[in-house]
Amino acid sequence: MGKPARKRSLSDAQARAVGRNIRISPRKLNLVAQAIRGRKAEDALAVLTFSEKRIAREVKKVLQSAIANAENNHDLDVDDLVVSEASVGRNLVMKRFHARARGRGARIEKPFAQVTIIVEERQEKAAEEKSDTQRKPAAKKKGRTGAARREEKSKETA
Repeated sequence: MGKPARKRSLSDAQARAVGRNIRISPRKLNLVAQAIRGRKAEDALAVLTFSEKRIAREVKKVLQSAIANAENNHDLDVDDLVVSEASVGRNLVMKRFHARARGRGARIEKPFAQVTIIVEERQEKAAEEKSDTQRKPAAKKKGRTGAARREEKSKETA
């Protein structure tokens, strides 16, 4: 007899993987995480493969783990996966001592970070329709002041 199973915090179309104790500052790791947020899973893998950042290899392993979790544990289609979330957090910080001049010492902090990647199954057509509606802003007429535009708009409605 054990504990009851914890309720799943993600939806049925999502899978997660967490990389802990990655030896880099969270600020630097966030630069790599920004590069893959919102991309399709295969595009994100390509970005990480050809990235010049050292830590991209670690993030790629975590992304591959999230994709494998989605496929094997949640029966999601790998071709429809999108990186819906890539969050970075602090982990432990090792404190070290560095000898300085005149008998003094300086503290050196060696930070660790963790990255959480959530992949989500999205259909292509739904994503395209959403992006089309978001990309159509109201047409602005250049060269007119606000008062001139209001007058023109009132003439159109009358």
